[in-house]
Amino acid sequence: MTTIARATDTLTRDALTVLQPGFVGTSAPDWLLRRIGEGLHSVGLFGRNIALPEQLAALTAQLRAERDDVLVAIDEEGGDVTRLEVRSGSSFPGNHALGAVDDPDLTRAVAAELARRLAACGVNLNWAPSADVNSNPDNPVIGVRSFGADPELVSRHTAAYVEGLQSTGVAACTKHFPGHGDTAVDSHHSMPRIDASVEVLRERELPPFRAAIAAGTKAVMSAHILLPALDPDHPATLSRRILTGLLREELNFDGLIVTDGMEMRAISSSYGIERGSVLAVAAGADAICVGGGLADEETVLRLRDALVTAVRSGELPEDRLADAAARVRALGEWSASAVRVENGLGHDIGQAAARRALAVTVNGERERLTSPPYVAALTPMANIAVGDETPWGVAAELTRLLPGTETGSYTTDSAPAEILTAAGDRRIVAVVRDAHRHAWMSATVTALLAARPDTIVIEMGVPQSPPQGAIHIATHGAARVCATAAAEALTG
Repeated sequence: MTTIARATDTLTRDALTVLQPGFVGTSAPDWLLRRIGEGLHSVGLFGRNIALPEQLAALTAQLRAERDDVLVAIDEEGGDVTRLEVRSGSSFPGNHALGAVDDPDLTRAVAAELARRLAACGVNLNWAPSADVNSNPDNPVIGVRSFGADPELVSRHTAAYVEGLQSTGVAACTKHFPGHGDTAVDSHHSMPRIDASVEVLRERELPPFRAAIAAGTKAVMSAHILLPALDPDHPATLSRRILTGLLREELNFDGLIVTDGMEMRAISSSYGIERGSVLAVAAGADAICVGGGLADEETVLRLRDALVTAVRSGELPEDRLADAAARVRALGEWSASAVRVENGLGHDIGQAAARRALAVTVNGERERLTSPPYVAALTPMANIAVGDETPWGVAAELTRLLPGTETGSYTTDSAPAEILTAAGDRRIVAVVRDAHRHAWMSATVTALLAARPDTIVIEMGVPQSPPQGAIHIATHGAARVCATAAAEALTG
């Protein structure tokens, strides 16, 4: 092989190595296995790829037959964002519930048990935890994915979560750097902007990432957000000032920098995924996440060729691409040789944590439910990170405990009168999700309480001031275990 051919082969392999693509199906397609053989070093899994733990283990074994140190990544935050249990709801409460309990040992234990289940299925990189400080209560995409609105609380739980994940040999990918909590726009749809000063950003957004780095997080995911105080021209994912200057040089992070999904409109609409990927690697990113929406071989080849072309044209330094690829391989080597520690806390840690997270407010004498109620689920549009295929609410759990429970789902087009008519003489349980962000939802609850003061309100999002109903329960998340805890509290 000539020197030029060897150089071309190395460049192509490096370009493949920095990609973290997705695919369609519950087994690995031939094209994916072939590209792993050619240098692809990471694969991202989504809900569409997972049916059962046994199937997932077989899938990851397929991938490792091609490369034993392949990084198999997943977006498994627990709580509202689950891929392992996308069709049933998570066995673990999410960050907001853990922050409400505020017991770092519990957070560490929950993360360790979640990671144990991931490792048993062959997954070794988790795009979690979210270290965002949810300082804007109207945030449409973070919310219960955050431990809370206090930087110190978020910092201690982020560190504990990282430690718990990595104790099992699953690499943590702390996100969304440098902080997505003060946004009112979902970056899946357009470019969020945070106009806070540098001082505010350093005091509010950065402490959880400092804590994660001190705890040894193996990866950090960038945010597709514009922060003019740090870089007026480029979103964080494409900003050398933020990824290299701030994260690498100032915070001394030496691990893997992963981008958020490049097909998200904050990047794809303004730059395109090829141009965006080149700019991200040039800025300091090491791994390009893609596949939530574009999950085919053509996408992989487009991004590979864009990176190769950028190196050959001089736009992307070859040593920057080589460094990025080396960091991906280093994480694969760490995972392949990591020592896994069994926590010994059992499978019920998630349910125990959800019970501890409940906040129950009772106005007047509390009466437990003894007859089947009517559950009115006031259903907002799900954000893309959560997805609309994951069930939520308490109807299934109340039906299990009180057979004969009836339920209805209501949206902005519904009127309180419909609920009252459907409920008849049954006690009403109104289930909401971030009621403070949805005027129609708050108005419906107010009307129900006026007509039926014994209405029970269950808030499964970020709770604000509880309405003056008979009973108000804040679950701090919509995971299945949160619903179970709420149903138990009403009937026990």
